[in-house]
Amino acid sequence: MMLPEPPFQHGTSSKTGVLLINLGTPDAPTAEALKPYLRQFLSDSRIIELPRWIWWFILNGIILNTRPKKSAEKYALVWTEEGSPLKVHTERQTKLLAQALASSISPVPMVEYAMNIGNPSIAHVLAKMKAAGCDQILVLPLFPQYAASSIGSAMEHVFAELAKIRNMPAVRTIKHFHDDPGYITALAQNVQDYWNSHGKPSKLVISFHGVPRKTLDKGDPYHCECQKTGRLLAEALALKPEEYQVCFQSRFGKAKWLTPYTTDILEELGKQKLNRVDVVCPGFVADCLETLEEIAIEGKKTFIEAGGNEFHYIPCLNEHPAWINALTQITRNHLQGWLVPESTAEEAALCRERATKLGAKC
Repeated sequence: MMLPEPPFQHGTSSKTGVLLINLGTPDAPTAEALKPYLRQFLSDSRIIELPRWIWWFILNGIILNTRPKKSAEKYALVWTEEGSPLKVHTERQTKLLAQALASSISPVPMVEYAMNIGNPSIAHVLAKMKAAGCDQILVLPLFPQYAASSIGSAMEHVFAELAKIRNMPAVRTIKHFHDDPGYITALAQNVQDYWNSHGKPSKLVISFHGVPRKTLDKGDPYHCECQKTGRLLAEALALKPEEYQVCFQSRFGKAKWLTPYTTDILEELGKQKLNRVDVVCPGFVADCLETLEEIAIEGKKTFIEAGGNEFHYIPCLNEHPAWINALTQITRNHLQGWLVPESTAEEAALCRERATKLGAKC
């Protein structure tokens, strides 16, 4: 069933929207808030690629009865007075991007963000943009490397909502930006800024979110794109091969995931009595549970308990000026040809007059 169309007026100028999409976050660090969040997250067939009937019993019979409380405890460790770190940083990035675009292009596009899981939902924000008159929308998932479980999932949800619209907007999508020069420059500048203030480590660990190994075998380019990002970042920092290590975090379940595992690398480096290890997570453009709890807290514990001396977590890009510049340029590159001058009052009136003569309602 198609959704009702908002009021239409002939002569209205074409309006462009930019939709940023991030993974998502629960509304609060409580078991009550985590349960619906995890249900939505783990019910996505692009995230959990198991037969539905098998997974339904595992999810509803075991996971949703045990995991919400444990996950809530972890979220509580990183929650801020402003709320979820991921949501806070995504909101700030959206505002900064809107400001940068407003000062550099015309007409100024509408810039919004949505969460693939949780709130604000993709359905809600697309409806908001449609009601505001956006008939051209650029969709920019904030995942640098393409994975079917992240960008693929977000795109599927966008297209599912668009399928409900009678008068569909024109849509452009950005698949990935894992090797975008501006993004790589921003990553390197962020790391270098940290080192300028805290000194350099014995080794830089470049940790990406993990995915099951079988996704690589099925044709998912994620592993290759992570490796390329890691290599380009190391080159930008003039690191030798022995001075950095690419690895993967966030394992779930018993299946084999992309290796090497970050926990194994940190434990091994600790056993080597390495003086100092720094960890950076280029797969996330905003700090979140996976960086602030899994790496900054648990990763540090793993390294120190194994015998390591000093552990540093380098924050994500967040609102770093170089990243906002890169995000702005990525957006502008994909808006080319869409930004046309708005209709004058006279042109709009003439359009309505013509439409009225042809029997249209204006």
